Amino acid sequence: MTSASSNASFAPQNGTAAGLPIKMLNDRILVSIGEEGERRSSGGILIPATAQVGKRLTWAEIVAAGPNVRNMEPGDQVLFNPEDRYEVEVGGIDYIILRERDIHAVAAERLEEGSTGLYL
Repeated sequence: MTSASSNASFAPQNGTAAGLPIKMLNDRILVSIGEEGERRSSGGILIPATAQVGKRLTWAEIVAAGPNVRNMEPGDQVLFNPEDRYEVEVGGIDYIILRERDIHAVAAERLEEGSTGLYL
């Protein structure tokens, strides 16, 4: 784990709030999600963005984490339910704000071998 001061804030690339850095509070996590458009299955089948998919979890990358986040760091990949999210635009880029308890799994190179990275 890193200290809370090193992972609690981030500076938006295009600036916001008069160009000030943003500090995440409590157990909040700011994530950047890839494009939500078309995707390909492992067999190479193109699945359009309009295709209805049941309860499908989504992977995203952590951009910033609050001081009370215990098991995640910026740069980690996290798995979450896309229905449980708050969207925000910062410097013209869309991000999602989550709580630590809304994360189902963490994927990071720093995790021990044999560890699932699950946060339950």
